[in-house]
Amino acid sequence: MNRVMIQCLIFCCIFLSVNCSGQSRNLVGGGCEGCEAIFEFGKKTLAPVDTLPGFEPNEPKLKLFGTVFQKDGKTPAGDVILYIYHTDRTGIYPKKGTETGWAKRHGYLRGWIKTDQSGRYTFYTFRPAAYPDRSEPEHIHLTVKEPGKNEYYLDDYLFEDDAILTDQKRKLLGNRGGSGIGNPQLENGMLTFHRDIILGLNIPDYE
Repeated sequence: MNRVMIQCLIFCCIFLSVNCSGQSRNLVGGGCEGCEAIFEFGKKTLAPVDTLPGFEPNEPKLKLFGTVFQKDGKTPAGDVILYIYHTDRTGIYPKKGTETGWAKRHGYLRGWIKTDQSGRYTFYTFRPAAYPDRSEPEHIHLTVKEPGKNEYYLDDYLFEDDAILTDQKRKLLGNRGGSGIGNPQLENGMLTFHRDIILGLNIPDYE
């Protein structure tokens, strides 16, 4: 009887060990606070192009565009969701008072796209302002959700001509998904910001 009990205990320990190790598997990208906001698009049908609230009345208008590639940096990645949000022209995340979920913190200047098989994406928005205390450069937050992976954040969109983007701050960037620093070009009265994204590049625990 003792031998049977011992065998049962050994089996249970092995079973629990396997299950616990599976449950504690590291999240791709290390996880992040608020990344689940990428699922808050509601009933909206996602497409490769999205226009954020505030695009029409605000200046300078901004077009963010590029291609999302698989980890090889060559193959376009389809069915990838990108989520962005940013401040208004006063440097705050504006709210209307009816927000739910992460919009209570991110505000209503948010957008979502889903790439097609070409991997291309486009957001129409406007250039955000730095925080009122100028503690951070002008930036646009970016989260990605690709098939078969949990959501994770990528480097913010940052502006090459931003005086707050110092060399010291540049050195702290992780280049997650590739560099987020761009040099906007004025075309037909709109700033255009090109950025290609490589899934898994500089992302922890990415297989």
